[in-house]
Amino acid sequence: MPHPLDSFFAPKSIALIGASRDIEKIPGRLLSMLRKNEYPGNIYPINPNYPDIDGLKCYASIVDVGVPIDLAIVIIPARAVVGALEQCAAVGVKNAVIISSGFAEEGGYSAAMQDQIVAIAKRSGMRISGPNAEGFLSEVQKVAATFSPTVDVKPGHVPLVATTRRIAIVAQSGGIGFAIKHRAKALGVAVSYCVSAGNESDLGAGEFLDYMVQDASTDVILLFIEGIRDVDKFLVAARRAAEVGKPVIVTKVGRSGAGERAAASHTASMAGWSAAYDAVFAKYGFIVSNDLDEAVTIAAVLTTSPLPKGDRVAVLTVSGGAGIWGADTVSMQGLRVPELSPAIQNQIKQWMPSYGAAGNPIDVTAQGVSSGGLQKTIDLLDTSDEVDAILVVLSLSSEVRMWFKEAELKPVISAQNKPIVFYSYTLPSLFARTELAKSGVVVLSGLTHVGVAMRRLVEVANFKLAPPAGRATLPLRDLSAHLQSATLSEFDSKALLRDAGIAMPDEMLVTARDELDAAVARAGFPLVMKIQSRDIQHKSEVGGVRVNITTKGEAFMAYGALLDNARKHRPDAAIQGVLVGPMAKKGVEIIVGTLTDKTFGPLIMVGLGGITTELFRDVIYRPAPVSAEEASAMLGALKAAPLLDGFRGAAKADVAALSRLISEVSVLAAQHAERIAEIEINPVLVHAEGLGVTIVDALVVRKV
Repeated sequence: MPHPLDSFFAPKSIALIGASRDIEKIPGRLLSMLRKNEYPGNIYPINPNYPDIDGLKCYASIVDVGVPIDLAIVIIPARAVVGALEQCAAVGVKNAVIISSGFAEEGGYSAAMQDQIVAIAKRSGMRISGPNAEGFLSEVQKVAATFSPTVDVKPGHVPLVATTRRIAIVAQSGGIGFAIKHRAKALGVAVSYCVSAGNESDLGAGEFLDYMVQDASTDVILLFIEGIRDVDKFLVAARRAAEVGKPVIVTKVGRSGAGERAAASHTASMAGWSAAYDAVFAKYGFIVSNDLDEAVTIAAVLTTSPLPKGDRVAVLTVSGGAGIWGADTVSMQGLRVPELSPAIQNQIKQWMPSYGAAGNPIDVTAQGVSSGGLQKTIDLLDTSDEVDAILVVLSLSSEVRMWFKEAELKPVISAQNKPIVFYSYTLPSLFARTELAKSGVVVLSGLTHVGVAMRRLVEVANFKLAPPAGRATLPLRDLSAHLQSATLSEFDSKALLRDAGIAMPDEMLVTARDELDAAVARAGFPLVMKIQSRDIQHKSEVGGVRVNITTKGEAFMAYGALLDNARKHRPDAAIQGVLVGPMAKKGVEIIVGTLTDKTFGPLIMVGLGGITTELFRDVIYRPAPVSAEEASAMLGALKAAPLLDGFRGAAKADVAALSRLISEVSVLAAQHAERIAEIEINPVLVHAEGLGVTIVDALVVRKV
C-alpha cells in the first residue's frame, strides 16, 4: 500500500527555492548535497538572480518550471516564504520543506506567518515540513534534502556498513537528529532515513513515526523529541509499532524545566511533568534512553541481533579482568551470567591453556586465541541451550592483526541464533571495525552502554502489548449532578463513584445526632467515623477521623468530638455531617488515581498506598483507559509487588479484584475527561485472594 508521504521521502522531482551558486552558504550547500549524494530525479533551482547554477537551468519562479514537482525545498528570507508557498500550491507542488527560520520560535508577527503556512497546508493539501527544519535524508532513495555536513560525500571515501538492517531517525532537533545519524554511521549501522521536524507547522513527529513504522527498509526507529503536537497520529503510530514489533528508541528532552504541578491529590503531585510521556512510552514498549551514545549502542545491538529467548549471558574474553568487568556490567543490569555445565566447560578447556577459565566468564586467554579457541567457543555457545546471548570482550586496537577470519565468523553471525555482541576495551581501530563489518559485526566501545543495550534487548523480547480496555467494563452514566460543587468531599466523591458503577462500602452520612443510632446499627461494630466538608481536604489534620469504634457510647462521643475539632480548626468550613461506616478488614494498602495531562489527557496511576505514598513514591502511570490485564502488569512493575504476592508468608492478595478496580477507574476518567480532572482512591485495602478490595477514602476533583 502506498503511503501519503512516499512522494515526500522519495520525490521524483525537487525544486530548490532560493538556490545559490555559493556552496559556502546553506542554499548552495543544499544543491551540492543533493548532487553529491547522487539524487536520481530532476532538480529545478529557483532564483531570479541566476540564469543557471552548476549546469542546471535556473528559474525565476516555480510557476515558470512547467512540470509537476513532488518536493520544494524552501530556503529564502522568512518574510518571502508565505508568497513562495502560495505559488507552490497554485502549481500543485505535493510537498515542501521549509529550511528558513524566523517563525513561531520568535513569536509576534513571525508566529502569525507560521499560522499562514498552516492555513496553506490545510487549504491546498500540500504537506509541509518545518519551518526552521534541517531537512531530511532518504538514504535508500539517495535524497539528501538537507544542508547537514553529516551527509557530505568525500571523494574516495568508502562508508563503513556492518548491518543489513537499518535505522530511521525522527528528530525535533535537526542538529541532534543528524548527530545520531553521524554516530550510527561511524559504527557501521545502516540508516534508512533521518528527518528533522522543525516547527511542525503541518507534518509532525507522529506522522513521520507512522511512515517509518510502515516502511519496509526501516527496522529500528530512533526518536528525539521535545513534545508531541500531533498526539492522535503519534499514538496510532506507536500502537502500530508495538503491533508489528518494530523497536522504537526514544529520547525525550525537557524533563527538568516545567514548574511544580498544582494539584489537590497525591496522584498528581507525585507526577513528574514528563510522567505522561513515560507512561505512553511504557505502554507501547518504547526504549527510553537519555544518552546519545547509549541510544546508538542500543540501535546497533538491535540491528545486529535476533531477540534472545532469555536473560542468560555468556561473557567470552581474552583478558580475565575485562571478562569479570563485562560479567559485572550485565549482572548489574539484571541479566544472569550462569556457570556453564561441566560438559561445556570440558569442551572449552581443550582450546585454552591451563590458566584459562571456562566457567563464565570464559577467558580463553591470548594464547587460546591463536589456537582458534575464541572462534570455536563462539560456535559452541551459539548453539548451546545454556545461554541466550554472548558478550565478546576483547582488544581490537591493532591496525594489522585480526582475531577472526571472515569465513568462520560470518556464518555464525548470519545464522542469527542468538545475540553476539562485541565490546572492545581498547579503542577499536578502523581496520578492526572494517574487517569485522564484513561479517556483520558492529564493534562497541562503551561497556555500560553495552550492558544497557543487552538488557533492553531482553525487554523488547519480553514486551507484550496489553489489550485495549473495553469501555463496557463501566457503563457510561450521566454524573453531572455530582459535579455541581466546585470541590467534592469524600462523601460526594464516593457517591459519584458509586453511581458510576464502582463498588463502595455501605456508609451513611449522619447530619444530626438523632440519626446516629440508625447509622451505627447499619454499619455494625467496629466502625469508623469521619467528618465531611468540601472545605476540609485532609481530615486527619483537623482531628476529623475516628477508627475502631466498638460501642455505641464511643460512637456518640466520637460524633461530638469530630464536630468540635472541625469547628476549632476550620471555623469557616461548611460541615456536611459525619460519615459512618464499617471498619475495613486488614489488607495491603494501595493508591489508585487519575490525573489529566495537557498533552495525552487522562492517566491512571497505581502505587503503594496509605500515609507513606509520597514518601516512597512507588507508582506506575499509564494512559487511560487500561484493561484489567494492563492494570495487572502495572501492579507487577511496582517495587512493592511482592506485598501482593504473599510476602513473608502472608496470604496472596486479590490482585484480580484490584486490577478490575484500576481498569474501572481508568475507564471512568477517560469517559468523563471533560469534567473530571483527578480521581484518587487512597488507600484501597486489598484483601486475601477471593475477598476483594475495600475503598477506604476517595477524592474526585472537578475540572475548572
